[in-house]
Amino acid sequence: MIIIAIFVLAGVFAPLITAHDPNKPSLRDRLEPPGQEFILGTDSLGRDILTRLVYGARTTVQVTALCLLFGGAGGMALGMIAGYRGGIVDGIISRLMDVFLAFPVLFFGLLFAVTLGPGLFTVVLSISLVLWARVGRVIRAEAVSVKDREYIQSARVSGASMWRILLRHVLPNVMPTFIVLISINLGTIVLSEAALSFLGAGIPLPNASWGSMITEGQKYITRAWWIAVFPGIAISASVLATNLFGDWLRDFLDPELRQLL
Repeated sequence: MIIIAIFVLAGVFAPLITAHDPNKPSLRDRLEPPGQEFILGTDSLGRDILTRLVYGARTTVQVTALCLLFGGAGGMALGMIAGYRGGIVDGIISRLMDVFLAFPVLFFGLLFAVTLGPGLFTVVLSISLVLWARVGRVIRAEAVSVKDREYIQSARVSGASMWRILLRHVLPNVMPTFIVLISINLGTIVLSEAALSFLGAGIPLPNASWGSMITEGQKYITRAWWIAVFPGIAISASVLATNLFGDWLRDFLDPELRQLL
């Protein structure tokens, strides 16, 4: 949780943490090793690695928040509707989930990068198209398991609308599962954004992104290892932290396992 908080705060308050411009080149300072002036060194254009790491964290936070908003919330809403309504509505939404689950994020990322061009919208759209299906499939199963309980049947008899039942009764029951799903998929979002940027289908240059920094650093790995190593450490630390947090949250929200913690 501390590691996640550090990355989030670094992304939100990036202009207050460093005074350097993440995109302004300085050929006089190119390929400077880590030292007092540049703590993590500089890249081939003389840009401060620490500054670009901090602004890269801001990019990652933006992508993650938007993917959770569209992919996560959209998957939960469609999953609840499919599980509660059943019938043809459930069939259509379930088949759409199967279709989007059949393709990896990189496929959508490369496809949209060619058709729409690389950028923040391309990354968010590519990840959200897969994320909503992952979330929706699990939430649908949860909604199916609760839709026939007595208090929901009583709400139907009393004349409550479908939307009222979904918001008042189904949503509170699926929310713990949704929180765990989101926490587990945080690492996947971070890794997918970095992979798309690494392949040139994500955040376009010269904007700071951990994946694009590794792409640039691999060309100088023998003479300026710090360009690729530090972004790699940031990606590894953030993915590991989010995965461990998701595992802990899953156990914490499980009443049986919580007694053992």
